[in-house]
Amino acid sequence: MQYKTILFDLDGTLTDSAPGILNSVRYGCRRIGIPVPDEATLRRFLGPPLIDSFHNLCGLNDADTDCAVAAFREYFPDKGLFENEVYPDIPALLADLHARGCQLVLATSKPEEYARRIMEHFDLAQYFTAICGATLDETRTDKAEVIAYALDTIGLTGKTGVVMVGDREHDVIGAKKNALPCIGALYGYGTREELHSAGAAAIADTVEDLHKLLLG
Repeated sequence: MQYKTILFDLDGTLTDSAPGILNSVRYGCRRIGIPVPDEATLRRFLGPPLIDSFHNLCGLNDADTDCAVAAFREYFPDKGLFENEVYPDIPALLADLHARGCQLVLATSKPEEYARRIMEHFDLAQYFTAICGATLDETRTDKAEVIAYALDTIGLTGKTGVVMVGDREHDVIGAKKNALPCIGALYGYGTREELHSAGAAAIADTVEDLHKLLLG
């Protein structure tokens, strides 16, 4: 088997969480009285840390960014969290990998508290050794930091047979900073060009392709 430890991103890799995230962004913008970005800009919120997106895409200063993130989190935990669905074939993929003895670890820029609720809601947590995410106080949001935290959580030292799976450049770059290869999930929110440019080791157009790449 090619990989024994597999780190998975969440949004755009295991679940299609776009509706809930974008509705939460819209709510956050209206709540603090700024224009809601156009659809193309809204889509760019999918993947990167939330604080970076509000700052960079909406042009907010630090104080307003904090207000926007707080407003986002008024909507997301009770509504946006579950405006979400698992990609077809993901449960079967996870079950197969788990049955074959792979160690599965979640490494997401979504706050860990939210990630755990989502994984338990969709009955995916059963396959994972650890669920690792960002902190609500923004002290750990960068994907490289989350991946490092995930590796530390499972006590992994050697990098042989370890891979990250994610759909955006942040996953690829974060993996590279931790000396890991990353398989790009093209069925998610990133583009082929984005994943190639970031240095993805391979690209899976579909979950079926991902299955083949992971099992070697």
